Amino acid sequence: MRWTLPLALAGAGAARAALAGAAALDRRPGGRPWRRTNFAGRPVTLLGGPALALSATASAVLGAPAGTRAAAAVVGTVSGLVGAYDDLAGARPEQARDKGLAGHLRALRAGRVSAGAVKVAGIGAAAATAAVLTRRGTGAAAFVDGVLTTGLVAGTANLVNLLDLRPGRAGKAGVLTAAASLRGPAGALVAGPLGATLAVLPADLGERVMLGDSGANALGALLGLRLAGIPARGARTGLLAAVVALTLASEKVSFTKVIEATPGLRELDRLGRRAP
Repeated sequence: MRWTLPLALAGAGAARAALAGAAALDRRPGGRPWRRTNFAGRPVTLLGGPALALSATASAVLGAPAGTRAAAAVVGTVSGLVGAYDDLAGARPEQARDKGLAGHLRALRAGRVSAGAVKVAGIGAAAATAAVLTRRGTGAAAFVDGVLTTGLVAGTANLVNLLDLRPGRAGKAGVLTAAASLRGPAGALVAGPLGATLAVLPADLGERVMLGDSGANALGALLGLRLAGIPARGARTGLLAAVVALTLASEKVSFTKVIEATPGLRELDRLGRRAP
């Protein structure tokens, strides 16, 4: 725990530097493909995502336990890269309908590979690699642990991305999850990402940047890796079941409608956000 504050400050400093670089790029022609119009019709840049992915991953590797550093580098880097690919390629007109699990499956049935499917495959491969890199022991127990790690990393990466529909929503979820999991031998892994997310959050809430797939997937993957480090297998199993249930529910239920209809969640979701 004594390294929590220095790591959080390192993550925040890296994020501020990355955001400055993103702002400089946004003013140049190279920043044009990253520009979007958000839900409120305001212009934003998706470059906040790579800024968060880079700073969160670097600071996570810095704080991760020795046996988890390579896994943190893999899941943060790969999730950020394939997320960035989806941010750019997924904006093409021909991919407009390829959203969600159903959309990716429709594209595959039509003989097309959507940008989202590439992202899913990339994050899945990174999650499986992390499971191998952090494997302990042999036999059935090691296999079960590997399945849990793969599922938590990939599932949490996707779940955080599903929340990135309103300014600050995914970032707030990331901050709360990271803060709740700081204790324990693997807690330092999320101290840097916590600081990085807090540093990016004002720009996200101010509707100057969006996390997009790059930032949300990388942050979620790192949080999932931390959850996979919880010693109790039963707790990890329960967390994975919750992640899967929420992901399946998102195909039928609007998270935004649920949040708006739930006191407490509604106020937290709106906290710090610009007025409509």
